Amino acid sequence: MSDPRYRVRVTKDHLVFSAAHFITFNGNICERLHGHNWRIAAELAGPLDENRYVFDFIALRDAMQKIVSELDHHVLLPTKHSQIRIQSDEFEVTATFEARRWIFPREDCVLLPVANTTAEEIAAWIATRLRDVVNAQPNANIETIQVEVEENFGQWAICELKADG
Repeated sequence: MSDPRYRVRVTKDHLVFSAAHFITFNGNICERLHGHNWRIAAELAGPLDENRYVFDFIALRDAMQKIVSELDHHVLLPTKHSQIRIQSDEFEVTATFEARRWIFPREDCVLLPVANTTAEEIAAWIATRLRDVVNAQPNANIETIQVEVEENFGQWAICELKADG
């Protein structure tokens, strides 16, 4: 019999953020600016530690809450998009796509190092942030980190990363 595999999963009613975004698809189609009430869940997999758990639920919940709080009530903009140009100073952010242009107050925006602000890319960005938290924990032996982002009810994007990546 092989060794058991363990996972911990955290999702809470308060791990929700309201944020606006727009994405591009099929080359040059760009959605209108719109918002969602996004919800996140995270799952960590690995062996049991000396305390007989995979990872502290409270530490994971708190790390997730910090990320959610940073995103809540903001416009999410991609900084690595091949066609959307983002210019920012201390007062405002200008986003341009072809002939379209949006100008936002700087404090209303979160500039994400992603190619497109899809639920998949947001899940990957959150997973990367959680990986930093997990790897900063002494004696953490996490193998994978999975983050789920629900953009609309019943529509989830899921990203799984190796914890040591």
